[in-house]
Order: sequence, then C-alpha cells, then structure tokens
Amino acid sequence: MSKLPIRSEVPIQDTWDLTTIFPTDEAWEKELVSLKADYAAITKFQGQLLTSAATLEEALKLYEDLVLRLNHLYVYAHLSLDTDTANPHYQGYLSQVTSVAAEVSAALVFIKTELMASDEALVFQYLKENQNLSLYEHFFKELFQHRDHILSLEIETVLAQASEVMGTASEVFSTLNNADLRFGTIKDESGNEVELSHGRYGVFMESLKRDVRKDAFKTLYLAYQNHINTFATTLRGQVKNHNLNARLRKYPSARAAALANNFIPETVYDALVSAVNQGLPLLHRYVALRKKSLKVDEMRMYDMYVPFVEPIDLKFTYQEAQEIILEALGVLGKDYYDLLKMAFEKRWIDVIENQGKRSGAYSSGTYGTNPYILLNWNNTLDNVFTLAHELGHSVHSYYTRASQPFVYGDYSIFLAEVASTTNENLLTDYLLKKYSDPKIQAYIINHFLDGFKGTVFRQTQFAEFEHLIHTLDQEGIALTPDLLSKHYGEINAKYYGPEMVYDDEISIEWSRIPHFYYNYYVYQYATGFSAASALSKKILEEGQPAIDAYFDFLKAGSSDYPIDVLKKAGVDMSSNQATKDALEVFEMYLEKLEELD
Repeated sequence: MSKLPIRSEVPIQDTWDLTTIFPTDEAWEKELVSLKADYAAITKFQGQLLTSAATLEEALKLYEDLVLRLNHLYVYAHLSLDTDTANPHYQGYLSQVTSVAAEVSAALVFIKTELMASDEALVFQYLKENQNLSLYEHFFKELFQHRDHILSLEIETVLAQASEVMGTASEVFSTLNNADLRFGTIKDESGNEVELSHGRYGVFMESLKRDVRKDAFKTLYLAYQNHINTFATTLRGQVKNHNLNARLRKYPSARAAALANNFIPETVYDALVSAVNQGLPLLHRYVALRKKSLKVDEMRMYDMYVPFVEPIDLKFTYQEAQEIILEALGVLGKDYYDLLKMAFEKRWIDVIENQGKRSGAYSSGTYGTNPYILLNWNNTLDNVFTLAHELGHSVHSYYTRASQPFVYGDYSIFLAEVASTTNENLLTDYLLKKYSDPKIQAYIINHFLDGFKGTVFRQTQFAEFEHLIHTLDQEGIALTPDLLSKHYGEINAKYYGPEMVYDDEISIEWSRIPHFYYNYYVYQYATGFSAASALSKKILEEGQPAIDAYFDFLKAGSSDYPIDVLKKAGVDMSSNQATKDALEVFEMYLEKLEELD
C-alpha cells in the first residue's frame, strides 16, 4: 500500500528554510522568553501617550518592535507545525506563542483606545511637528474612521485577553480536519489500495476512471458525516464569535464589521453576488458541456473536476514547473524573474506532501521574513497553476515589505488575491501560445474554465452561504447540521443547475471548507479574479506602462485605501463591471471549447 512519507524522509531541498527566521528552536525559545520579559515596557506610556510628539513617536516605535517580534515567533511556530500537524513539540510552540500573543495584545490595547479618545487635531499637529511621525498620516486617517467602533480600554483589554479562547472553534476545526481525521483507503486507477488524504483527494477527483472519483468522493464525505455534529459545532462557534464581535463594536452585522476593516462598502459584496447570479446560465452551460463531453447519463458533483476534453499526458515535475513559470511570468521583466529564481533557490517553498502536513497551499510570512509557500505537489497542471498563484502572493508580499515601512508593510485582504490570479492569467496566456496542438489548447482552456468556476462561481457560492449562516445566527436561528446542510444544498443546486444530479454528500460540503472560519474572506477570491483579469489584459496589451503601474500596485501595501490602490493600477472595483467583464472572458473560452467539442 502506498503511504505518504514521514517528515524526516522529505529531501531537504524540498523543504522551506526557516533558519532565516530563527536559526534553531532554542533561539525561538530564547526570544519567546525575552519578549515575555520586554513587552511590559510599553505600559509606561499608558496615560502619557499624547503628552508630546516625541513620546508618541517613541511609543509607536516600541509598539511596532513588539508586534514584529511577536509575528516572527508566530510565523516560525505555525510554519513548523503545518509541515507535521501531529508534532507535539510544535503544537506546544504554537500554543505558547498564542498565549503570549493574547498577553501582548492586552498590553498594547491602550494605544488604540487612547488614540481614539484623543483630540484628532492634536495628533495631526504632532505629525506636522515631527518628521518621523509624518509617515503615519494615512494610518491615523484610517484609525479615526473606526473611532465609533473602538470600545473602552477595559473592554478592549478583556477582548484582547479572550482572543485565544475566541479562536478555539477555528483551532479545533483545523486540528480535526488536518491532524485527526482519517479517510481510510481506496483503490487507485491501477487497483492498488492507497491512503486517501486531502491532497490525494484532489488528484482522484481528476481521475479518468469514474469509479475512482466516486469512491474517493463517497469515502471522503463518510469521514465528515461521521463527525458532522462536531463540525457543525465548530462552525456555529466561529459564526457566533464573528456576530458577537460585530455587536460589541456596534456594527449592524458581521459582514459590515469585516468589510469595514478594509474600508470596502457592503455594496461591493452585493454587487458581486448579483453579477455572478446573473451569470449562472453560463455555469449551467458549462455543466451541460461537461455532461456531453464526458458522455455520462447523469452528471454528478464528482464529475466536476476531471478534464472533460480528450485526455493528454500533460504532467509536470516540480523542476519543469519552475522553468515554465519563469518563462510565463518573464513578461513582467527581469526584476520579477530574478525574484522568482530567488524563491526557488533560497528554499522559500515546502513542496512535498507528507504525513500530517497541512492540506492545500498557501503563502505565509511577515514583515522581515521570507514570504514562504506551502505546497502538496502531485505533478498535475493544477499544481503548476497553484505554484504560480502562491508565487503571486509571495512576490506581492516581498515587494510590499521591501517598499513600505512596517506600518504599511502588509496589504488589505481585499487585494490579496489580485497578484496571485494575475499570475494564473499570464500563465494561461503563455501556455496557449506555447502549445499549438488543438488538443492541448482545449486542455488548457478546460483548466481555465475550471479555475474560473472554482474562483468566481464557487467562491461566490461560498460567500452567499457564509452571509446566510451569519444572518441566520444573528436572527437567533440555531445552526444545526440539518439546517446547514439544507441551505448549502439549495445554494449548490442553484449554482450548478438542472443538469446535475445531487448526491446527498454534497450537502455536507460546508463541513470541510476552512474559508468559512475566515470571517468574510472568500468573496475576495472572486473580486480579486475580476481585478486580475483586467490587470493581466492591460499587461499583455499595453506593455511597459501597464507593467510599471502593476509594480506600483505590488509595492503599495496598505499605504492607501484598497479601492484606491486598484484604481491607480487602472481597475475600478467600486462597481461590478470588472466581474461582468470577467464573465465575458469565461463565455469567450466556453464558446471556443464548445466549438472544439
């Protein structure tokens, strides 16, 4: 039986190098002790924060130093644990740093509350008097816009101290989903018994043998069904956490609170859902084309990921994928190319799936660290796109941190999926030009349509469900497993339409989606894709001027409002026109594939 390797069996060149954060575990432990001894120094500014411009500057510098040190400790712990989520040593590290984070956050609370209670004119006068403070102008503009939603020092301190407890639902879900849940074995295409995992499930969903897809689908969801009450409890707990925070901070809803953090009007969310719902007939056409091409009597949800064009042997090793990505993204210039080479050569990337490794893929890090990437490589075309996607995140993070001071050294989550999806679009264009064979072109178009379906349609579907369950809880309706499954099944059926036959298992898909714990994050995949479609089109058609504007976007961080950062790059997301334009691109490729079918 094929088994995943244990962590110690993974070649070092396929692992990320965390020694650039801390050279050893002992160094991490020493810094944790040091931070615990140092953070109380910030309290000397309590009640004195605005006595002078110099005092404010000193306090802000110490604040940033403490947060930066805490972030380094956290990133090292969570990256170490994510490569082996059952490792008790790093479970302990994450638990320790999470506890310290709650303590430090509680100690820092007074800064925000005192600033919020201050004379705004006095603060901006200090900014004029002190050149070192002047860079904080946009920070203070944003801060004072939240004035009505910052609570008293006592309550803010309690909330900061409770942050670890309030994160329990999400932590339990992650531990159960990644470390404790076991799916058993299924037979692969060759009839061999293999262990089913999160990573391998994605591969099996692309299997040309329908029995393999069905078996993987049924087996995976049986594990979730066996724990459905626990998953409903963790999701309900997280939703209640979001709603409680919104009530305490005097927002009308959890969505309003979440979007206000990034200064995004709720109309943007509603406009996205409206545009995508208008475009659902395109998704129904796509499902019908799949059914016809796969020659199945009944279309099932486990038929939604297998390539439905003529199969071709298009596999890529990790090394081959690197070469393709370097060529595809070379259109962005030498600086971008060299940075990608650095990511590959300096071990920013953890490549291979091993026992206990966190599922999926992500880019992570913080100011002053490398922007690390987690993968679970399986030699598929989808993996190539995933690598390009995560490199987009990491390059965005690198340029932001290299170009901005700490206060602006991160970007809004509203912008987080733009660079990643721009990379994917440029890769699609490159591959369609590289391969003239109609069969390969059809395969790549198939992949684009699948990606669009997963990024725009599917994430907006998630966004609808996420908002619904928060609204139901706000209205006092219990989020039971049956209720969650009922509503999820109805929304799923609306999206995929009448050609689909719906197995009971798909109604519990909500139980395995980690994004429902992220507090209104998922809609930004769809808005990000829309913005990326516009940006990649500009890069390919306009050349250097568009590339220069794109680099300004990558370097902007949070130095301006996210809507305005995109406007400067040439994309206006205050309307849903970009989403409608993206749907037109989907229709164009769909028509091409219908003609080739």
